[in-house]
Amino acid sequence: MQAHRPALFAALLGLTRAGSAIGDFWVQNDFCARVKGASDDYPVTYEDPVTEKKTTHGTADGRKACLEHCLTYTATQAIVAGLGARALGIKVHPAAAAAALAVSFGTHYAADRRVPGKGLLEKLASKTGKGGFYKLADFGINGSFHLDSAWHHGWETVASLVATTGAKTR
Repeated sequence: MQAHRPALFAALLGLTRAGSAIGDFWVQNDFCARVKGASDDYPVTYEDPVTEKKTTHGTADGRKACLEHCLTYTATQAIVAGLGARALGIKVHPAAAAAALAVSFGTHYAADRRVPGKGLLEKLASKTGKGGFYKLADFGINGSFHLDSAWHHGWETVASLVATTGAKTR
């Protein structure tokens, strides 16, 4: 049965958004959250909250932590969207689902690999006149967090549009 694409899009966007929030804030571990922007020029010292052991991490560890985070993030989105779509009786074409998850994964990695002065979001913010907002961390506001969230929400919208290609109800 063919459903209206706008309804499928809305359902998949809601599911993807939920999966994103869960993956970003509940599934991502503390190590990945702190180390994913590390580079050799801007190393990150991580203190294990259990052992209190301090370790220093550079580019290779930063890339690995960001990759691990993006894999668990995307897997969480896939699980939440897949289970939700099944519960709602939505059949997503496997190729469309894979393409949507690839969009989500790639754009998430690009944004979350925040090497100071070199990260994509910081560069975009500076080029669009939002550099001051990106650096704002006062008055209860964290500009880089909000710009990061807006980036992810925008790409989740694109990914949800991609996922609706060929989707139907069961």
